[in-house]
Amino acid sequence: MFFSQLPTKEASLSYFFGCGGEGKAMAVDVVAGDEDWYIKQAKERNVEITHVVDNQVIELGNVAVTVVHTPGHTFDSICLIGSDRRRTHEPWFMLTGDTLFVGAVGRPDLAGQEVEMAGMIYDSLHERILTFANEVEIYPGHQAGSACGAGLSGKPSSTIGFEKRFNPKLSMDREAFVEALTQEIPPRPAAMDRMVAANISA
Repeated sequence: MFFSQLPTKEASLSYFFGCGGEGKAMAVDVVAGDEDWYIKQAKERNVEITHVVDNQVIELGNVAVTVVHTPGHTFDSICLIGSDRRRTHEPWFMLTGDTLFVGAVGRPDLAGQEVEMAGMIYDSLHERILTFANEVEIYPGHQAGSACGAGLSGKPSSTIGFEKRFNPKLSMDREAFVEALTQEIPPRPAAMDRMVAANISA
């Protein structure tokens, strides 16, 4: 298995991973303008980018990726849970998108329904993401400097267990979580309307 993380514009993090032995790969959260990097990476590794993500288990040779719906940041937010089956069928990493960051969680206001969406983020975290083993590594969609959440760490990865212990939002009950999340929404970036429209149309 190979796994690459690409820091991109506006503190975004993109990913490229798959199975070199079987020549299959997946690109996740590709930022416009970075397409040539993925094409170059695929050629260098002699792999083909073979999948578009929807609600399924995706087979990339020895790598299996399970798509989990985690609404809240947007209605269509997902996380991707990866396993390297040459070692174990147990998950070992999760791409958490804009649902769970290192030290923070995603902003809930993109749909204009902050309270409802904050509750969805809480449910997605506690009913889906945090049910995985403590040692599962998390790789978020953004790091410090992004307007997609408040209090993001500059560290680009973590684990479920570390976030359970030290991410302040994860120890709150649902009511306190919703209140805190809706009171600390970062200012809207100048290009927010364009970003929301792009995400909706994607």
